[in-house]
Amino acid sequence: MIGKVLPILLILVGVGGGIGAGLVLKPAPMPEAALAVNPCGERTEQGKDVHAAMADSHGDDHAEYDGQAHDYVKLNNQFIVPVVGQDKVESLVVMSLSVEVLAGQQEQVFKREPKLRDAFLQVLFDHANMGGFRGSFTNSNNMDVLRQALRETARKVVDDLISDVLIVDINRQDV
Repeated sequence: MIGKVLPILLILVGVGGGIGAGLVLKPAPMPEAALAVNPCGERTEQGKDVHAAMADSHGDDHAEYDGQAHDYVKLNNQFIVPVVGQDKVESLVVMSLSVEVLAGQQEQVFKREPKLRDAFLQVLFDHANMGGFRGSFTNSNNMDVLRQALRETARKVVDDLISDVLIVDINRQDV
C-alpha cells in the first residue's frame, strides 16, 4: 500500500514546492512609468533594444533601425571547416551563420544560397589556413576579421543585398 502512495505523495510535494518557489521568486511588477510602447504597439521595458523587444514579443527575426526594416535569414545548414596542421586534420570547426537583409528580401537570399555558401566556405577555409581557428579563436579581433571577410564576400555575391553576416553558433572540436 505504502509503495503505491509514496510516489504520488512525492509528486504532489514536488509540484507544490515548485509552485511555491515560483511564487516566492517571481519578480516584482514593473511600475507603469517604466513601461514604453515598442514599434509593434506592445508594452516593453524602457531603454530595451528595439530589435530585442520585437524578437522577444514575436519570436521572429526582424528589426527596424536607420529608417529601414531588416530581416534575418538563417542559412539552412551548418558550415564544417577542417583545421589542418602537419598534413592531418587537427580539429573541425562547426558554424551556423545568418545574414541580415532588407525586409522582404529573404527569398533572394534563398535563391542564391548555393553560391553564397560556396563563397562563405572559401572564406572560412582561408581563415582556417591562416590559423584563424587555432588557439583563442573566439577573441574579439579574430572574430571581427572573420565577420568582415564574410560580410564583404556576401555583398559581392548578392549585390549589396546583405547588410551584415552574423555568426550565430561556433564550435571547435579537436580530433
